[in-house]
Amino acid sequence: MAGNDLGSLLGGLLGGGGGSGGQGGAGGGNILGSLLGALMGGGAGGAQAAGGAGNNPLGGLMDMLKKSGLADQAQSWVGTGENKPVSGAQIAEALPDDTLAKAAEHAGVTPEAAAEQIAQALPQAVDKLSPSGSLPSGSLEDIIKQQNL
Repeated sequence: MAGNDLGSLLGGLLGGGGGSGGQGGAGGGNILGSLLGALMGGGAGGAQAAGGAGNNPLGGLMDMLKKSGLADQAQSWVGTGENKPVSGAQIAEALPDDTLAKAAEHAGVTPEAAAEQIAQALPQAVDKLSPSGSLPSGSLEDIIKQQNL
């Protein structure tokens, strides 16, 4: 349920608008919503896997990526410069298998496809959620609303 709400919010974010015309980004929003929902506590200690991130799994996800050798990429998304790309294989390596599997199942795709979709959507989402060059605090829903996205 949280994943669906997050998917809708992130779909609007990635689609470039809050209206119904954002179909191009809806897939990315849905997979990110599924991932963040799994990290928030979709069973098996999702929030604990995200570093105890509670209502803001984005910070925990960023910590996971940094600890997995993707610190340069993750920081580039938060910073104000160009976003460095990340591959689906790198995402799959960085995320706990059960978390990726839950996100993929919720989104109705294979874990490999989910990792690829996350790799495509995550840099843009993090970039838009951190316009000041730092990752905001608070619940993910509050962050999205504060950014007027």
